[in-house]
Amino acid sequence: MRQSGILLPISSLNGKYGIGTLGKEAFAFIDFLRAAGQSCWQILPIGPTSYGDSPYQSFSAFAGNPYFIDLDILCEKGLLTKQECDMHILPEGNVDYGTLYNTRPQVLKKAAMRLDSTQASYRTFCKENAAWLDDYALFMTIKTLQDNLPLVQWPQHLKNRHSSSVAALQKTHGYEIEYWKILQYFFYEQFFNLKKYAAAKGVDILGDIAIYVSGDSADIWTQPSLFQVDADFVQSHVSGCPPDRFSPQGQIWGNPLYDWAYHKKTNFAWWLQRLTHVQKIYDITRFDHFRGLESYYSIPANETTAQNGRWKKGPGKAFIDAIKTSLPSMRMIAEDLGFLTEEVYELLRYSAYPGMKVLQFAFAEGQSNPYLPHLYHPHCVVYTGTHDNTTAQNWQYVFDPNEVARAKDYMNCNDSASFAYGFIRLALASVANLAIIPLADYLCLGSEGRINTPQTIGDNWVWRIKKDTLSTALEQVIYHLTALYGRLS
Repeated sequence: MRQSGILLPISSLNGKYGIGTLGKEAFAFIDFLRAAGQSCWQILPIGPTSYGDSPYQSFSAFAGNPYFIDLDILCEKGLLTKQECDMHILPEGNVDYGTLYNTRPQVLKKAAMRLDSTQASYRTFCKENAAWLDDYALFMTIKTLQDNLPLVQWPQHLKNRHSSSVAALQKTHGYEIEYWKILQYFFYEQFFNLKKYAAAKGVDILGDIAIYVSGDSADIWTQPSLFQVDADFVQSHVSGCPPDRFSPQGQIWGNPLYDWAYHKKTNFAWWLQRLTHVQKIYDITRFDHFRGLESYYSIPANETTAQNGRWKKGPGKAFIDAIKTSLPSMRMIAEDLGFLTEEVYELLRYSAYPGMKVLQFAFAEGQSNPYLPHLYHPHCVVYTGTHDNTTAQNWQYVFDPNEVARAKDYMNCNDSASFAYGFIRLALASVANLAIIPLADYLCLGSEGRINTPQTIGDNWVWRIKKDTLSTALEQVIYHLTALYGRLS
């Protein structure tokens, strides 16, 4: 079945509270998708963000981002007053994470205080999610008490999850721990209500699971044996990717690397717990950095570039077998981008997951470039670009002129003003079963619509759509193209 969808992070939704939330604007976007003939909404990871604001660096692989909790919904439930909500209205425009960090906890704490923690739905939520929720709430409580210092800088007696100091803290700070649990209850109640609405409209939620976790997270604090760290959580090697034509010095991501031998001994128990959780949240899951399952890039922690890293073997087919056995119905997309080898292609074939085709990569080489649409097979997902790329409209101005010329020749498009729609038509017309278009490309935005520029900090993850973006005219344009290329849901 030919389908199409739109990529838009929750944070990029419009709204009056400074960041996209799970409130009425999210429901309105689902209505827009349905009216535009789309069957899929792709979002980015939904975890709480840390330094740098990246959803790929989260305090937990299981928790949801408290910034996405909609204040108006809390008001409707009697947990906040309208006046309290109004005090947190922020100017429309890009996300201001600094302001959110300093002000959003104030109003969320008021709502948490008013929740009846004995109510059945909350108690059930805590019981069903105890395997990760208890540790996360305790981790965030200690982190707050430590002035938000990263885990590696905590006092020694708090680094040990099972120390007497941590046990004593659990008894003396019960209210703070409960607060972090309540925030997760708010988040997931709102998220699942939104997902239920999307399902009723025939829209799948396509979510993203980051392959790595943050070094400053509840995951590494509670189960350090899963990672390549010492007793103080210091990493000798970190994650990243080697130099390529986009990044001559490579990329240092800095995440802890997994001890895959240990994971295999446990039959990948932690991963299966994580993927079971993810399967409940998303209808379809995009597995970030799939090639890292075949081999991962290990960079000495003291290096300033990724040039001296080394490839080391990942869990490979044993990991895929564990997923297929425990979660046979899981719908997965493999993010098979980056430095690819025949071994990676073999693992992708073995998994039977569809891989990704990105049009911005299609015009760098000759006629054998696997991202050229005439070489696709149906079992793939095509993108004009991803959250890590510039927009299609801006691509023509900043990339190699020879590549741009080839792209225009390939599309028979010499009009720069309509370049983005040339890419969109290529994606929709391809044989790929699923086509995902970033909303910024439908809007023909330039660099201002870019979501992330890898290896930079400061202006990433902040882009938001404006109030009147989701117009009837845009809806009709998208519907027309979707119908034209046989992708109506």
